[in-house]
Amino acid sequence: MKLTNKFNLPDTILNVLERPTYSKGKAHISATELLNSPRIVQLKRKYWEHIETDASEMVWALFGSAVHNILEHGKGENHIVEQRLGTEIDGWRLSGAIDLQEEDKDGAISIKDYKVTGAWSVMNEKRDWHNQLNVYAYLVEKEVQKTVKSLQIVAIIRDWSARDTVKESYPQSPIVTIDIPVWPMAEREAYIRERVHQHSSAYFAMETSGELPECSEEDMWEKPTVYAVMKVGGVRAKSVHKTLEDAQHALNQLKGYNLEVRQGERTRCAKFCQVSEFCNQYKQYLETKEQ
Repeated sequence: MKLTNKFNLPDTILNVLERPTYSKGKAHISATELLNSPRIVQLKRKYWEHIETDASEMVWALFGSAVHNILEHGKGENHIVEQRLGTEIDGWRLSGAIDLQEEDKDGAISIKDYKVTGAWSVMNEKRDWHNQLNVYAYLVEKEVQKTVKSLQIVAIIRDWSARDTVKESYPQSPIVTIDIPVWPMAEREAYIRERVHQHSSAYFAMETSGELPECSEEDMWEKPTVYAVMKVGGVRAKSVHKTLEDAQHALNQLKGYNLEVRQGERTRCAKFCQVSEFCNQYKQYLETKEQ
């Protein structure tokens, strides 16, 4: 990956970014990659040397790494910190580094994962958090042979504001602990097998010049185009509709209103995907949208 420095960040920051400490070892896939879109994982693998990222875009990831290092100093006698576990499943080696395991006197394990994240993510709990921690639970129970009794996200909220605590569901503290349901072992294994199957199929397609599976709407953080019925001169919609037909029907019942088209967007593709410029799915979407 090519690292740029458009905003002249200090050399010390660049040096840290250019010396990553993360490694998935000899695994075919990490737990975080397993959760990711198979298309994105394979495009990253193919175009890694051509991907260009500015140092400013990596600051929060760097901050997250720093927080993990600091938290290691808070290790207790019954804590296992940053343990990497691996297992074989359907011919693939899966690994995951677990931030913190707390072992009870009876040997049961509580898993905690630290996230440096935004308030929005805490208020709109991410499905990936459930998936990731249950993958960790699978690794612990299968490889360590100890029962996992609880899963928690410890969210450190980078944009927390005391003024916003009056808002409904806004986190009341800059650090929030979120309980994640522990799935039955069979459900965890079925999820992992399905994800491994998707990634192995994408890997085969890339190696044989086949067609990669497309990203889903969820993968792309897609916001669909909607149609708002607005009062002339107004700022808020009277109603919002998924189809033009429904919006037109609502508009015909009113006087002094017009129709506003709110264009959809694939937010991840447009702003956060490192491989969007190499992705034919996104290019076709842009061509269709332009037409």
